[in-house]
Amino acid sequence: MTTASVSIPRVPRAPARTPAHQLAVDSAYLFVGLPLAAAGFVILVAGFALGTGLAVTVIGLPIIAGTLYVARGLADLERRRMAPVLRRPRIRPRYREAASGAGAWRRIITPIADVQSWLDLAYGIFGFVVAIATGVVALAWWVAALVGSLYWAYDWAIPYSSDPNEVTLGELLGLGDSTASRIGLNTALGLFFLITLPLVVRGCALLRASFGRALLTGMAEIRDQISVLEEQKRAAASAEATALRRLERDIHDGPQQRLVRLAMDLSRARQQLAVDPDAARATLDEAVTQTRDTLAELRALSRGIAPPILVDRGLPSALAALAGRGVIPIDLTVDETLGRPGGRLDPNVESTAYFVVAESLTNVAKHSRATECGLTVSRIGDRLVIEVTDNGEGGAHLSKGHGLAGIADRVTAAGGRFDVHSPAGGPTTVRADLPARAV
Repeated sequence: MTTASVSIPRVPRAPARTPAHQLAVDSAYLFVGLPLAAAGFVILVAGFALGTGLAVTVIGLPIIAGTLYVARGLADLERRRMAPVLRRPRIRPRYREAASGAGAWRRIITPIADVQSWLDLAYGIFGFVVAIATGVVALAWWVAALVGSLYWAYDWAIPYSSDPNEVTLGELLGLGDSTASRIGLNTALGLFFLITLPLVVRGCALLRASFGRALLTGMAEIRDQISVLEEQKRAAASAEATALRRLERDIHDGPQQRLVRLAMDLSRARQQLAVDPDAARATLDEAVTQTRDTLAELRALSRGIAPPILVDRGLPSALAALAGRGVIPIDLTVDETLGRPGGRLDPNVESTAYFVVAESLTNVAKHSRATECGLTVSRIGDRLVIEVTDNGEGGAHLSKGHGLAGIADRVTAAGGRFDVHSPAGGPTTVRADLPARAV
């Protein structure tokens, strides 16, 4: 079985959570983080202060390096903890590592020269302030919500002063000091805190997790984005080079040969005009036929570059025309909204989708020995999904020099994902996932 894929990393969407589940996740993140932040703050401040104070001696640098390694461990734990809160996969930055066989001092200096290690240390120190602030707010809201909403259950057990000079909150609000007014006021306050509890706790959790993301994964995410852009640039260059080579080959093998033949026929006809007009007439007829065939081939080539029907009528009509020219039956299913004025996609995406379908159908016709083919193009959320299936003999792969490799480069350059599933004996499924950018 052959299974291959070329893709651009994308952040997967986290499954939806109920408000109660999200509240539990955020609360656990904040409350468990309080003792962790306090312990980390004490260890890191003590280690850094001791290492800095002894930096003039040989003892200080190993202490600083050890402190940075502790900060790295605490940072890894925090990255794991904040991933469910941010609903993003855990990203671990690449730390600078000492070369294999490096000496002891080289291993000590390596973490000190690493920027991310110092960012981990900064989070361990300054993140303590954020952890205290967010944790205290969340804890106070939890206490107020529980104490207030359950006030009716324990009001009878609270001793109240009989001093007439004391003024209660109910009296200040003009509600009196009766048991009913007291229970009603405290229960109402408790319900307010209970209703707003998920929002406040979520805000506190996001504040702390976002601060951690900025220091602990920010550089790693920037590096990933740079890698994605570099991959897209490489794929775009490869796709363009492949398209140019193919166009040159098609022109050389088709229209160029016909034009050479046309020039020879016209030259022969000119020589025959004086001696054999009938032969010259026949030669000119052949030249006219060659001209028509050449124009037909040039039109076919231009359709592969920028088909007019795609520009004028949209992707569904262009794909319908492709399916209509297929040499085997093609079951076509296209989201009709893609052809409407408000549903048209970015021209680059439409062109890439057309190219994917055209090349896939060409491969099916030439190599698969299939008798049936299915083509489905649908918009799912903000993605355009293309699937081409056939009942052929299978064995398709993405090796360089094959048509599928050019499709993969084209899709990757557009920021999409391309997969091929083609076990021996078939069936073959080609799937492209593109960003559905609107016009």
